[in-house]
Amino acid sequence: MLTLVFRANDGYIRGTFRETLMRHLLQFVLAALLITSLTGCGYNRLQSTDEQTKSAWSEVLNQYQRRADLVPNLVSTVKGYAEHEKTVLEEVTNARAKVGELNITPELVNDPAAFEKFQAAQGELKSSLSRLLAVSENYPQLQANQNFRDLQSQLEGTENRITVARKRYIDAVQEYNVTVRSFPSNLTAKLFGYSTKANFTVENEKALAVPPQVDFSK
Repeated sequence: MLTLVFRANDGYIRGTFRETLMRHLLQFVLAALLITSLTGCGYNRLQSTDEQTKSAWSEVLNQYQRRADLVPNLVSTVKGYAEHEKTVLEEVTNARAKVGELNITPELVNDPAAFEKFQAAQGELKSSLSRLLAVSENYPQLQANQNFRDLQSQLEGTENRITVARKRYIDAVQEYNVTVRSFPSNLTAKLFGYSTKANFTVENEKALAVPPQVDFSK
């Protein structure tokens, strides 16, 4: 009688083991199929291109911040030689203040209205800086000031870096947006909440193609 009980328990244990093994095997197969399905539907590409846009956007912000950081010293230096140019000096100061008031987050690129406001503020700062440099050419002593010359060089270099950073962001967003809109990755994008991102306009890029000129010959 005892032998029958042991055999029954042994059969039960073996049956349970087989069930557990089959269940784990089934889970593994389903996971493999899911991974293969996601790969084929562009999930990995969405992840990759999304990270590229985040990295490119971060570099854009770094270069814009570099420009904003130059403004106080530039204004202060010009003021020392052209104090009566109050209008231009105030324009630059106010434009920088507007840039500083923006709530800049990684999610800004997902909001076209906020992105447009960001572009407008940065464009206004660039325009005011160009006017400031134009006015400074009327003051030979200011042009000869070494601190001012250094700031001009830094500003020109920063504008060039901004152009490069923006170009990289434009390329990254174009690749990402194509992935979001293309079949079958567009189905995966909808499933996981991926949407197109805002980008800089072609017209805006043409306006930025020529950075503020630095001419020490005057």
